[in-house]
Amino acid sequence: MYEGAVQDLIDELGRLPGIGPKSAQRVAFHILEADGEDMKRLADAITTVKEKVKFCAICFNVSEENTCRICQDSRRDPSLLCVVEESKDVMAIERTRSFRGHYHVLGGSINPIAGVGPDQLHIRELLSRLSDDTITEVIVATDPNLEGEATATYLYRMLGSIGIKLTRLASGLPVGGDLEYADDVTLGRAFEGRTVMS
Repeated sequence: MYEGAVQDLIDELGRLPGIGPKSAQRVAFHILEADGEDMKRLADAITTVKEKVKFCAICFNVSEENTCRICQDSRRDPSLLCVVEESKDVMAIERTRSFRGHYHVLGGSINPIAGVGPDQLHIRELLSRLSDDTITEVIVATDPNLEGEATATYLYRMLGSIGIKLTRLASGLPVGGDLEYADDVTLGRAFEGRTVMS
């Protein structure tokens, strides 16, 4: 245990996701040793992002305006809606340049152990968006883990009867991977999602 401000900084850094006690200590000492101007810019960037960034009123992606740039883009296909868990998932999909529709960010996934149920997610808002008959396909792009699968199943049950095409992102083997290192679930899904070679 360190004294005062140093321990307070370590404790706060340790509350960040993916940062354990040793990493928090390493980051804290980096901050102590770093140039004061660099750390002031870091502190200003954190303050600015908390003051300026909010969630899009339509899709719940992060935005500095009331509506995000993707929702404002008239060149995107309004009939396609990709449902993701978090804003970082939107950026991952956008990097592929394979999708030109719109998004809906749920704000997480169903996780009863963490106390997150469907009511804590933006599912009601999703249903509202689907009521105007513009959207013809909903692509469920939740994570391929237990919580993501539970969320996808819940969405399928909720949306299965409203006459909109529901699809799920394929999952399977990564490019550049070796079959011998693939886990059973991944390999099984690769077989289930196989495509015809043409």
